[in-house]
Amino acid sequence: MPTLWNRRAALKGLLASTAAVSTAGVASACAPDDKNTSATMPLKNNIRQSVCRWCFNDLSVDQLCKEAKAMGIQGIDLVGPADWPTLKKYGLDSPMCNGAEISLTEGFNDPQYHARLQKQYSEMIPKVAAAGYTNLICFSGSRRGLSDEAGLANCVQGLQPLVKLAEKHKVVLVMELLNSKIDHKDYQCDHTAWGAALAKRLGSEHFKLLYDIYHMQINEGDVIRTINEFHPYIAHYHTAGVPGRHELDEQQELYYPAIMRAILKTGFKGYVAQEFMPQKADKLASLRQAVQLCDV
Repeated sequence: MPTLWNRRAALKGLLASTAAVSTAGVASACAPDDKNTSATMPLKNNIRQSVCRWCFNDLSVDQLCKEAKAMGIQGIDLVGPADWPTLKKYGLDSPMCNGAEISLTEGFNDPQYHARLQKQYSEMIPKVAAAGYTNLICFSGSRRGLSDEAGLANCVQGLQPLVKLAEKHKVVLVMELLNSKIDHKDYQCDHTAWGAALAKRLGSEHFKLLYDIYHMQINEGDVIRTINEFHPYIAHYHTAGVPGRHELDEQQELYYPAIMRAILKTGFKGYVAQEFMPQKADKLASLRQAVQLCDV
């Protein structure tokens, strides 16, 4: 019969070897790919991927389009009409248009902004449709002491006429879920259940949610179960590493391949957009790595 010391030594060795294998597996899943990987290994494209313009502001839109196209990325997020011709030049989509909002803090939950927002969205919705695009971003705005119920009621009042216009033009108004814990203090649409409640009240397929995985990991966690529960109300996804909003690498806590597979299982046909702030010197290598990691 083995001694207690021998049993402990054996267990310690087993755990060490298991940890080494496990760590190697995670590192392999999150390790940067060779710069030419996208050329030698075409993407599966089970999930269409996009990249957010603002994360690569050191590149011109033309440069970003060229690099994104070479990686197999199919769209550029968060650009308005001025940049759409450049996207079209490269055969890229605009999966999440912007340009009608006031700001993240001044949104549909505050009636004082309704007139201005309705004017701006009424002008932008036909432009989005005419360009052949579908999704147009919007925001709840800051809470400023509003209860959940009051915020919902105000958003319904401000959005209802625009949803009707969006239906007419086959455009979808998409409200982004943002965390109010770290990045956007006091933002009201900070939980998926609240956004889904708003979608239910509006009762239209032309209002949905942008589920930002980074933001919702911070504010509520439980990412995969939440996606499974609320996917009928989600039109679009954004990524980033947690904590820090940087690369999707071994320094952050989310396992993106599992999240992407969960999204696929819901039957999702839209886009997942990379929205991380590259911290490494070779920002395009970081983007290429993220694209490969999410290509499940």
